[in-house]
Amino acid sequence: MGRKWNNIKEKKASKDANTSRVYAKFGIEIYVAAKKGEPDPESNRALKVVLERAKTYNVPRAIIDRALEKAKGSSDEIYSELRYEGFGPNGSMVIVDALTNNVNRTAPEVRSAFNKNGGSMGVSGSVSYMFTQTAVIGISGKTEDEVMELLIEADVDVRDIIVEDEDVIVYAEPDQFQALQDAFKAAGITEFNVAEITMLPNNEVDLPADAQAQFEKLIDALEDLEDVQQVYHNVNLQD
Repeated sequence: MGRKWNNIKEKKASKDANTSRVYAKFGIEIYVAAKKGEPDPESNRALKVVLERAKTYNVPRAIIDRALEKAKGSSDEIYSELRYEGFGPNGSMVIVDALTNNVNRTAPEVRSAFNKNGGSMGVSGSVSYMFTQTAVIGISGKTEDEVMELLIEADVDVRDIIVEDEDVIVYAEPDQFQALQDAFKAAGITEFNVAEITMLPNNEVDLPADAQAQFEKLIDALEDLEDVQQVYHNVNLQD
């Protein structure tokens, strides 16, 4: 699973270079999550997950507070949650999650990004069956054995634990996300390098250099779209 973690880090590094865009998208995601229930992370699991992920991207408190205040207020702005699936160069697979207040805008823009960058849209289910929803938490300052011991003591089930670049990364079922965080926080760990529920490919593929360059343009084009929140793929990106 090591390359999967690298791909998560690469995605984060890419987004870190476009902070204003990232913050705007988090503002929408926080607002939508808060509207699903109470605008309180202690009673709204979806909101808590988003806020924990926002911390790993260093989203300013002002952005978070503004989104929460909007959710508490009289705003009736409605966003639809959409998922698109498609194929990139050499049969690579891509999942695109979007939040939009204009459904008539989003699909044509996503389709155009695929078509202009060597890809094509697929039908619902054509790609997602090759991915697994997974909770991922990465920390520093502990060994693999220490992490395993504290998770066993906390009775938290995990799929895998790996060590890479001095980070310990834990993969688990999505419903174990909160239990994982609680276990780490009980051990005095409150800072996470990654903390999210994501879609990980069951198998990764390598692309030749020319196809990878085109694939990266596709991913950039998709992530640049206003309505796109997350892009997942199965390509093992090479440096």
